[in-house]
Amino acid sequence: MASTVWKGHLTFGLVSLPVRLYSAARAQTISFNLLHKTDNSRIKQMIYCQAEDKIVPRSELVKGYEYEKDHYVVVEDEEIRQVAPRTSKVMEILEFVPASEVDPIYLESSYYMAPEDSGEKPYALLFEALKQSQYAGVAKIAMHNREHIVILRPGDKGILLHTMYYEDEIRKVEEFRTDTDLVQEKELALARMLIESLAGKFEPEKYKDTYRANLEELIQTKLAGRKVVEISQPPVAPVIDIMEALKKSLEVRKRPVSAEEAEPETKRTAGRRRSSA
Repeated sequence: MASTVWKGHLTFGLVSLPVRLYSAARAQTISFNLLHKTDNSRIKQMIYCQAEDKIVPRSELVKGYEYEKDHYVVVEDEEIRQVAPRTSKVMEILEFVPASEVDPIYLESSYYMAPEDSGEKPYALLFEALKQSQYAGVAKIAMHNREHIVILRPGDKGILLHTMYYEDEIRKVEEFRTDTDLVQEKELALARMLIESLAGKFEPEKYKDTYRANLEELIQTKLAGRKVVEISQPPVAPVIDIMEALKKSLEVRKRPVSAEEAEPETKRTAGRRRSSA
């Protein structure tokens, strides 16, 4: 299990149980360092004071809030600590709401919420009640010097916790809307048929980060002194007639696989069998 990011008590009504939070996901990416182009040496970023025309050490830096153009109010670290919420030891459920009403746009970071040994029974009770009622819990927690509203929902094996964006953090874009009057019934029927032809179970394990894999392969290729070959991109045909495009898409989905198309997959399968043998 990953390291604990928060430990305390979850309360709802007169029920209290000890729990702890673990990070449920983290992004993976390839990191690069900035080098000097002429000699490939690692560079250092210096902090420069434009008013005094000199480089300054980090020890001389303070935080400033720009309340109007080029005017700042200085806020000390100690002052921030005085008003920041302490990392609370109690997470209180404020209410339960229908899970179907929680728009995913509000969900920020994800955590596993696991019970301590003494809290397993009330934890299991809450987990099962959330599953059967199809409700989600809305709770308040102070963590990492910030107050969060969080969503508690049942996962496959336990309760998941998601920190939630506040209403004023969700961007309201007036241009983001859809004119459904543009849709014709025939087009909609074909679009639904195309969706059905592509339908399947959600299996996240079959999706891979091909961009990261390509970067790793590029790095290994350069380390081995080989030439980097550009990956070909599939052409994107312009949509002229949406009905014709939908019909052709459906024809491609329904077309049986030819012998030429099936042969590479057969060879790959045979190759895997030989290698595993």
